[in-house]
Amino acid sequence: MQITVNGTRHRVDADPAMPLLWVLRDVLGLTGTKYGCGTGLCGACTVHVAGRAVAACQLPVGKVSAEVTTIEGLAAGPVQDAWIAHQVAQCGYCQPGHVMAAAALLARTDSPTDAEIDAAMAGHICRCGTGPRIRAAIHHAARQLREG
Repeated sequence: MQITVNGTRHRVDADPAMPLLWVLRDVLGLTGTKYGCGTGLCGACTVHVAGRAVAACQLPVGKVSAEVTTIEGLAAGPVQDAWIAHQVAQCGYCQPGHVMAAAALLARTDSPTDAEIDAAMAGHICRCGTGPRIRAAIHHAARQLREG
């Protein structure tokens, strides 16, 4: 089967039922997308499929018909800059999923409310407790996007 990831078309020899997460990590060697819970509840494996944030551990590769963007393919910009400015990452393991969810949110709106941020980040677990810094970073990135 063929799959487009980060703008590159790949031919992969994988069972169509294999979760996208394992195709990305084990077949294509893109290890930025993390395995967390394997049940779609922690957010560590978040990628974009056609611009929407999805749990790669729950999506069979055979069901992927649109372009996939991983943390490696996300263009550097306001979200990553805000993460650094607000020193969001501690251990950093969950952060690729958080960044991907934040980028998907900011692609929909450049003025998210706290409620919209909370909804977009629901299901993303950070054991280090960086939630307040994540919210501040998203607001920071939104301001950067508005101001150009």
